[in-house]
Amino acid sequence: MTSASQPAPDPAVDATSSAADLGAAFRAGATTPVEVAEGALARIARFEPVVNAFSDHDPDTVRADAAASAERFRRGAPLGPLDGVPVTVKENMLRVGVPSRSGSAASGPVVPDADSPIVARLREAGAVILGSTTMPDWGMLSSGVSSLHGVTRSPLDPALTVGGSSAGAGAAAAAGIGPIHLGTDIGGSIRFPAAWLGLVGLKPSAGRVPIDPPYLGRVGGPIARRVADLAAAMAVVTRPDVRDHTALPYTQLDWTDPGLDVRGLRIAVHTDAGAGLPVDPEIAAAVRTAAERFAAAGAEVVELAPFMDDRLLGQADRFWRVRFRRTYDELAPEARARVLPYIARWVAPGAEVTGIEALAAYDDIGELRHRTVLATAPFDAVLSPVAPMAAFPAERPMPWGEEDLGMAHIAFTLPCNMSGQPAVSINAGTTADGRAIALQIAGQRFADLRVLALAAWWERERPTDAAAPTVPPAPAASSAR
Repeated sequence: MTSASQPAPDPAVDATSSAADLGAAFRAGATTPVEVAEGALARIARFEPVVNAFSDHDPDTVRADAAASAERFRRGAPLGPLDGVPVTVKENMLRVGVPSRSGSAASGPVVPDADSPIVARLREAGAVILGSTTMPDWGMLSSGVSSLHGVTRSPLDPALTVGGSSAGAGAAAAAGIGPIHLGTDIGGSIRFPAAWLGLVGLKPSAGRVPIDPPYLGRVGGPIARRVADLAAAMAVVTRPDVRDHTALPYTQLDWTDPGLDVRGLRIAVHTDAGAGLPVDPEIAAAVRTAAERFAAAGAEVVELAPFMDDRLLGQADRFWRVRFRRTYDELAPEARARVLPYIARWVAPGAEVTGIEALAAYDDIGELRHRTVLATAPFDAVLSPVAPMAAFPAERPMPWGEEDLGMAHIAFTLPCNMSGQPAVSINAGTTADGRAIALQIAGQRFADLRVLALAAWWERERPTDAAAPTVPPAPAASSAR
């Protein structure tokens, strides 16, 4: 029985709630971090045998961290808005003492003696880390297929992919296992899971979120079910860390939604990338419908012609093949046999690339950056597809299966990685057979706040048939196998 001085628990606030609602409930005493953590653990226990989202998950640690947060609230001294909020981090975001193998059965475990920058910021904020989430081998697949972890599946339909490489992050977000899930993105690895699961995902501006080690085009950012939760995460993970020598000078930004009015904004619609696979007509139509919604609200909508080509797309693919061929060659012969066969075939041509050819590929990445910045500079935002196709079977390593088509699906996402521009993936409809369709909203360099504000506008104004999928109920215990 609840005492007169103790508020009754609010059953409407649980692990599927927003970070803001959880924080408010903790402060009001309507629930506690311990109760919410137990709810999250129960969802994990039910979903995990089906979706396979976690590479590492220790319930005892989760309970201890939640109890520490509850004690801070009892004393009236929470560490901030994310104190007690359940979150997850991708496997390549290292946590002290937790082995990481970057999704590959071939890699030896790295057991770090320090948290990575994103993990450190989350701990400082009091967030309860539920565990590390799965990724495919070395993060170089747009699926949840891993030689180490097996197949990560969609909670919406286990027959379908979650996307990748932030595969487990997307699965946990879609399953309602906490409001915030951190991933990384070098060519679409946050935006693809968001796209194929009907979520929202932010690839921030290059250098906005410190990472260690920094790498060309690679950024860390959040996946969630609500734009407000992306903002709540960014307010924490953008805090400075000296280990990222490429990070932007820290500015304490106000990540709350400013209620942006789109009237007068100049917005481009871009449904032909000029490279890669053709766009599914249903996806192109959904993007154009979204553009019409912006135009009806007073934005000037202009067509953006293709600015890249298959040669530039192929050069980025070649550069990465060389990069990961080196990783492959550094393995012992017996370890190479454990690399996912698709990845082993993909890196093989990297051995034949000369130094001059590799440098030419690197220079062409610079050319892609140059073209992207010039083509998008006249616009406040660019609306485009995220991927040219909807979610595909979960067992496929790439959208097309086992065939080697390079990176033929990243022509809309890659440019923003190479230019350093922020971009959000947000749901914009469904295909005739019910799979999610995403809209990418990309902004000018460093305009992360505007991109999030535009995403929040779309979240409010989009038609009901373009809303995010509802959180699925946890599978029955008897179905877990």
